[in-house]
Amino acid sequence: MAMTIRQFDAVVVGAGGSGLRAALQLAESNLRVAVLSKVFPTRSHTVAAQGGVSASLGNDEPDNWHWHMYDTVKGSDYLGDQDAIEYMCRKANEVVIELEHFGMPFDRLDNGKIYQRPFGGHTSNYGERPVKRACAAADRTGHAMLHTLYQRNVRANTQFFVEWMALDLIRDADGDVVGVVALEMETGEVMIFQAKATLLATGGAGRIYAASTNAFINTGDGLGMVARAGIPLQDMEFWQFHPTGVAGAGVLITEGVRGEGGFLLNKNGERFMERYAPTVKDLAGRDVVARAMATEIKEGRGCGKDADHILLKLDHLGADVIDKRLPGIREIAKKFANVDPVKDPIPVVPTCHYMMGGIPTNIGGQVIVPDGKGGEQVIRGLYAAGECACVSVHGANRLGTNSLLDLLVFGKSSGDQVVHDLASDTLTQKPLPADAGDYTRARLARLDGAKSGESVAEVGAELRRTMQLHCGVFRFPDSLTEGVRKIREVADRAANSFIADKSKVFNTARVEALELDNLVETAVSTMISADARHESRGAHDRSDYPSRDDAAWMKHTLWFKEGDKLEYKPVKLKPMTVESFEPKARVY
Repeated sequence: MAMTIRQFDAVVVGAGGSGLRAALQLAESNLRVAVLSKVFPTRSHTVAAQGGVSASLGNDEPDNWHWHMYDTVKGSDYLGDQDAIEYMCRKANEVVIELEHFGMPFDRLDNGKIYQRPFGGHTSNYGERPVKRACAAADRTGHAMLHTLYQRNVRANTQFFVEWMALDLIRDADGDVVGVVALEMETGEVMIFQAKATLLATGGAGRIYAASTNAFINTGDGLGMVARAGIPLQDMEFWQFHPTGVAGAGVLITEGVRGEGGFLLNKNGERFMERYAPTVKDLAGRDVVARAMATEIKEGRGCGKDADHILLKLDHLGADVIDKRLPGIREIAKKFANVDPVKDPIPVVPTCHYMMGGIPTNIGGQVIVPDGKGGEQVIRGLYAAGECACVSVHGANRLGTNSLLDLLVFGKSSGDQVVHDLASDTLTQKPLPADAGDYTRARLARLDGAKSGESVAEVGAELRRTMQLHCGVFRFPDSLTEGVRKIREVADRAANSFIADKSKVFNTARVEALELDNLVETAVSTMISADARHESRGAHDRSDYPSRDDAAWMKHTLWFKEGDKLEYKPVKLKPMTVESFEPKARVY
């Protein structure tokens, strides 16, 4: 049966911060844009970002983009590409002020300027002391940003396809991407969206871990689509564990709590971060704080009857500050931790939060792959932005508030790149290949035809358990080797998944089975990349290789699904206009 085909200039998959920012550039350039989203746009996971968006506005104290760049390069443990980092830090003020002009309700200083708070790893004068760089709307910054961008898109007449799931990319004989195959959840109908440009903005994939701050929709759909289309995934071994997820629930407690003056305590009531990061203490890089917490727990100084968490104390800030600057945190603490932070500390533990790796892109969001001659080539028609993309501004560890900045800067630049490529005729509406949609049809037919097989929920649970156990905050050699074996087993089981419900209308079982395929690609690429990287860098911490090895490992990992193989490419150490920041020991 032939699939319905709809034609657009551009299709954006995902309606979070980067998808909406890109769609806005496209719609305002009078292009026909379709935005596909599994959930209503303002329910995208950007809504959960709390603490702020970084920009060296210097509203409260002196700051400049070069300090911000230094902090980001250092935070990335020197794996970030310095040209992209310079671009992002230089663009920061422009995109934040633009957002303010779009109507974003930032908190204000008494003089009317945007309120800024300190955040982990952000310093003044190249590491001297913490600096106020995070532009915040209380502790609901992502919420305010997402609603602001959605409203602007409504004004620009962007066309939304809500509760649609993109399943696979369509590539023609030249290897160009000419659209996507997508499923309308309401009817179960599968359709082809043919487009000159396809932009992936599918966000993170934190649901590969058992303990995660990520929403249930964060299943790595863009990564799965790209891997199945023969495109590599970059730096997948680097996952950020946010130091403060609510113990047992995983819900995020923003670093903004520490930015406002909260601090961490072990069971002896000791501010242990002074031992690990004497200069900036609780405001060190996230990987540093998460490891310090995990170490305290491992060495028996954890809190509670099972000694399995750390306490985050903020009662000394007073009810007024908490209610004004951290109202959502008070709500979350009451609801999920059963404590009122005005009186008692919040039990927290490091929780999977953010994916530093993803789809390899350049500054314009164009997806790039090795050309086989030691260089790189652009995949025509395919772009990616936001957490699913790896321009590599975050390297081996992202600084807090740089993710919302990444969304804005590269959402906008990828939108601009698409507009430019369409105007210069590098992109045209190419005909669909004769077999367009066949691959997806076969995947769905297998699911619908299976009379028995593996339970999607059980395989998913085993996948999350395996990742949590073998590839968490600390990584051990035997455990990683075992993890590779186990995750391959999980992948084999997932290929044999079975759903009992074969109906079409709002069949959530089918959607979950399709999401499992994407989680598998993400998890396999993570485990294999981590097992192969014989050093500790940023969020990747190996007991058998405790130090960073710049001579052998200052390079990006590329994992290819076909043949399950790894390749490497050099880190771009040369910025656009300034001197390179040379690698040195990372102390806070």
